[in-house]
Amino acid sequence: MASPERQSTSRARAGRAIEGVTRSTGILTDSATGPAPPPDPMLIWIQFAAAVVLIGFAGVQLTRYGDAIADKTGMGGTWIGVVLLASVTSLPELATGASSVTVAGVPDIAVGDILGSCGFNLLILVMLDVLNRRRSLFRAASPGHILGAGFGIVLLGVIVWSIVLAETGHTLALGHVGLYSPVLLVLYAVAMRTVFTYETRRVEEFTESEPDEYPDLTLRQIAWRYAAAASVVVVAATWLPFVGEALAAQMGWNESFVGTLFVGFVTSLPEMVVTFAAVRMGAVDMAVGNVFGSNLFNAAIIAVDDLLYTPGPLLADVSPSHGMTGIAAMMMTGVAVVGLLFRPHRIRHVIGWASLALVALYALAVYAQFRYGV
Repeated sequence: MASPERQSTSRARAGRAIEGVTRSTGILTDSATGPAPPPDPMLIWIQFAAAVVLIGFAGVQLTRYGDAIADKTGMGGTWIGVVLLASVTSLPELATGASSVTVAGVPDIAVGDILGSCGFNLLILVMLDVLNRRRSLFRAASPGHILGAGFGIVLLGVIVWSIVLAETGHTLALGHVGLYSPVLLVLYAVAMRTVFTYETRRVEEFTESEPDEYPDLTLRQIAWRYAAAASVVVVAATWLPFVGEALAAQMGWNESFVGTLFVGFVTSLPEMVVTFAAVRMGAVDMAVGNVFGSNLFNAAIIAVDDLLYTPGPLLADVSPSHGMTGIAAMMMTGVAVVGLLFRPHRIRHVIGWASLALVALYALAVYAQFRYGV
């Protein structure tokens, strides 16, 4: 049971969250000019649909040219997914976190969005497992993804440990920045280097023997087209969280659990679009790499948000209930590691037990956050 002080603090944060969202949508009243007219709900829905369409179109091109870069350079689909695709598709979380800790002053939204997105990204693996009709996703994907998943568990562990430590009244910090931030950034860099080294060794024997799948395009042309598609995704993905928050406020969801889930879903749309596009192309490793790479990038975003949050260390000023979400994401990642190593068959040719376990853990995490979250 939360203490009265914790409950009071949480109510204050919720109030600031509502104020931050309504200010961005022009709903707050002004003592001099009176209440501003509410935005047209249809216009907000049109903006939301436009952002989704842009991400859908550009995301397919992003995946195609990412696959071409992997083919031309021999870096492998896993590396492209973990680094290039993940860094682009995770920008909504970065935009939401930055605005939450600076403009709105609501650190709980920033941390909740990051950890919630990690869990939802892992749920994408379940969707891929069902949609990949030929065989189980965990049998089709390379065991090398265990590296990215393992580092993800470590980074999530640092975040959860820091939240728990702050709840005991002990916080390690340099100024207003927690010591966990440089640790997260160093671990992210080590993870990228390790995955790159592993993928380089793994694909070396194939780069010369396999034919060029994109003979009509040079690497320079591919890089420019990838950059153009990435720019569209970046603009739309950065715009999407603000449209989602405006829509949640307009629909009266901003104070509800539904609103939290909706904004979390919105920020994960780029990952979904790009990942599904990769599977349709047959680039399973790129798709799975994007999921684990996005979670690694999300963990690094905590360090960026911590730097922007000037009142003090970010994780020392959030609800301890975020620890439950972080632990759930760690457990889900552990299930994915077991699935990638054991490579199970499907149950009745529909879904594997690893996917069922991921669904169960995600549902448990959502219920726990709804029932016991502060």
